[in-house]
Amino acid sequence: MATTPQMHLNAFIYGAGHHTMGWRHPDSSADRVSDIAYYEELARLAEHGCLDAVFFADGQSLNREYSAGIPWLLEPVTALSAMARATTRVGLVTTISASFYTPFHAARLLASLDHISGGRAGINVVTSMFDTEARNHGMDALPAHAQRYERAEEFVDAVQGLWDSWSDTALVVDREAGQYLDPSQIRPINHRGKHFSVDGPLTVPRCPQGRPVLFQAGSSEAGRSFAARYAEAIYSVSWDLESALEYAADLRGRLESAGRDGSSVPILPGLVTYVGATAEEAHGKKRELDAYLDIEAAITQLNTFTGQDYFADPLDAPVAPLPPAEGFSGPQGRYLTVRRIIETKSPTLRELLGFLAAGGGHATMIGSAVEVADEIEEWFLTGACDGFNLMCPSFPAGLDDFVELVVPILQERGLFRTSYQGSTLRETMGLAKPTRTEPAQVRR
Repeated sequence: MATTPQMHLNAFIYGAGHHTMGWRHPDSSADRVSDIAYYEELARLAEHGCLDAVFFADGQSLNREYSAGIPWLLEPVTALSAMARATTRVGLVTTISASFYTPFHAARLLASLDHISGGRAGINVVTSMFDTEARNHGMDALPAHAQRYERAEEFVDAVQGLWDSWSDTALVVDREAGQYLDPSQIRPINHRGKHFSVDGPLTVPRCPQGRPVLFQAGSSEAGRSFAARYAEAIYSVSWDLESALEYAADLRGRLESAGRDGSSVPILPGLVTYVGATAEEAHGKKRELDAYLDIEAAITQLNTFTGQDYFADPLDAPVAPLPPAEGFSGPQGRYLTVRRIIETKSPTLRELLGFLAAGGGHATMIGSAVEVADEIEEWFLTGACDGFNLMCPSFPAGLDDFVELVVPILQERGLFRTSYQGSTLRETMGLAKPTRTEPAQVRR
């Protein structure tokens, strides 16, 4: 008998929630975003819902001029290490920038997190976006996009080499013989490349799950090609079902071209949800958060995204369709996302600003638990995705709504697990433990 496929669900942890101004709500967790107990509670809530993992993105600079937004406050690997002690099964994924970290530093941090958590670590490799971040790392500006991805590929090769520099049995701990390590099972990697020179071996034994799970989140041509070669799971951006199907078909084709099984890498679009006992209650939750928007700042951002001027437009009238993107010289991805939202939702200007405030163009589902579960099921069963990266507009309330209301419906339909079947993130995601590659001198 054929079994129903199981989806993957991650919780993307971000401050008081993904709604940019939701922190102003009197019941928000804004005053707790530097409190590790708060993040431990969120991780336990995700684990209660049997979610695959919690995910921390990262930023390496602070915009002092934008005083209304919650900045990055805690360093993610440090926070996840504490969260590992508060949980037993949920995965722990962090962003690492290949533009700022060295392979040895990153490999050591993630291997340590994998040991601390008993095999639950994951790494989302990015190349970073802002020159302000680069200037905190001794650079005047970020290298060109292509150069950043070239560096990222070499970074992953070196990091994986370091994780493989120990065999699974190198730590012998033979008290009678007086031998703690077997030197023959610990080898240098002698990596000599264009961007990095790394002798190795790593100073941390082989990870409980072999290597941390490697995620990727780039949507550019270079990012998609990088994902097809290296990623074991992908965080993506898709506003609606049609664009998600297009993205999934493209990535699966690239995986096949790279000699990999096109269905072997889970694709997880970001998903913003507002869930209530009824659709009206769910829409009320969205209106309640949107009421705190800084309208002037939000319209300024929208004007930048579209090249239009919306300051004179009435907030509660429908937004006019945007022309084709060919005549727009700004960021094409943002423009196309805004255009897609207008086409599919016919929003008022106020509603459009609210959609962009929570998720910035990621899929948004609003309704009763059954309605949200229905839409999730449609995306999953049509092959548009393999699950979602949840971007709750508020924490902990939004995550609690999803775990308590939506997850049980998905479980009843046989679409999502009711318990963890293993102890490592790889086991949770159905990924095999990677075969150790014998270190050899690498030149690029």
